[in-house]
Amino acid sequence: MKTAQTETKIKPISAATPVKTVLSVNINKVALLRNARHIDRPSVTRIAEVCLQAGAHGITVHPRPDERHIRSGDVLEVAALMKDWPDREFNIEGNPFQNLMHFVRDLSARGLPMHQCTFVPDSESQFTSDHGWSFPADAERLAPLIAQAHDRKVRVSLFMDPVAEAMPAAREAGADRVELYTESYALAFADGDPALALRRFAQSAHAATGCGLGLNAGHDLNLSNLGDFLRAVPGVREVSIGHALMADALELGFAGAVRAYLRVIDDVFASV
Repeated sequence: MKTAQTETKIKPISAATPVKTVLSVNINKVALLRNARHIDRPSVTRIAEVCLQAGAHGITVHPRPDERHIRSGDVLEVAALMKDWPDREFNIEGNPFQNLMHFVRDLSARGLPMHQCTFVPDSESQFTSDHGWSFPADAERLAPLIAQAHDRKVRVSLFMDPVAEAMPAAREAGADRVELYTESYALAFADGDPALALRRFAQSAHAATGCGLGLNAGHDLNLSNLGDFLRAVPGVREVSIGHALMADALELGFAGAVRAYLRVIDDVFASV
């Protein structure tokens, strides 16, 4: 299992260096459904386990301060579950100026696994994540928090818009990875003309990996658009998918939905 310390030594990835993408399932919407009643059904940890059993490489949660979906107790329970899956990863998303760093400190103190934290610049009232960090403007205030996560051997990924020029500054601030915010691509794909968006994401990917950053991606990726994105954007190590996978699970079941996404990834890399 990679830690933040080993992550900082990664070499730049070129298009000629294929990296098979892994799938992390965001289970926030399971908690949102659970919270509609005063009972633990559906069980967040049970669905996380189903996803792992189906082959998901990791689990992602994004606990917000108002606990409108994932709650503090869920974070602890999922972290405890992940101890039984040492070859999989637990990723916690959130704003480090709100409640995220509390979870970094708490899980570390309890000896519970947390492999990656994804810093997201969302406000407490924000409906969903809708923009990335601004560099170099945010660098000075993010750097000490990145260092705090590294002290606890947690990898740090920064949620970023596809702006190639910002990647060196993100790396300079200490980030191990960036997660490219992919909604603009998803919208362009839905409109039938994703070529320009894909070029922008590919340029950002080259800039990120060229300065030593690992590359993640997420937001509105789905069964229809994921394959084209991975073919066009080199070096994506991880995709985090929640809402779309939840929607597919209503038809396919969670295990079936996870396997469907894994098949898309397998098809992309079958000829690499």
